[in-house]
Amino acid sequence: MSTTVTASDVKSLRERTGAGMMDCKAALQEADGDFDKAVEILRVKGQAQAAKRGERAASEGAIESYVHATSRIGVLVEVDCETDFVARNDDFRAFAREVALHIAAAAPRYVAETDVPEAEREAELRVYEEQAADKPEHVRPRVAEGLFRKWLEGVVLLNQVHVNEDRHEGKTIEELRAAAAAKTGENVVIRRFARFAVGEG
Repeated sequence: MSTTVTASDVKSLRERTGAGMMDCKAALQEADGDFDKAVEILRVKGQAQAAKRGERAASEGAIESYVHATSRIGVLVEVDCETDFVARNDDFRAFAREVALHIAAAAPRYVAETDVPEAEREAELRVYEEQAADKPEHVRPRVAEGLFRKWLEGVVLLNQVHVNEDRHEGKTIEELRAAAAAKTGENVVIRRFARFAVGEG
């Protein structure tokens, strides 16, 4: 027996997730009316769709700024999407501002792992291999790799957990970007950023 899904259920799920009406209805039916399960179904589906969207060109977007209250740190970030309509959307702009605020606080150096120069990767890995030299031989590669992954978390924006952990439930910037893509239905790309701090070259 299929569960009867009411229009108000669909509406409230849509408001909570930003997914389309038909997707919300299908998720509620699949979840037998269980609201939390329906949210989870939409999240999984949204991430799958976001992966497909990743191949589409993001040639529209917005540049958002954040200047810390002391006026000693400022950030400009470019976040791109596919249409001008989404670029002007409040949720999209709010996401870009949250990214700018995070960059000001966390001071990442690169947007993605692929942006880290190979020479720098190799140099860092060598340091961690030396640090692991006093460990038993069979665990050294794993220890060095663990230290290297930790370093990447520190310098790569997408790998970092948003500084406002409570507000964003401990999600990484990449998870927040994927959620923004799922919500807008478009490919969302953090293209580049510049962070300025008084006194830093």
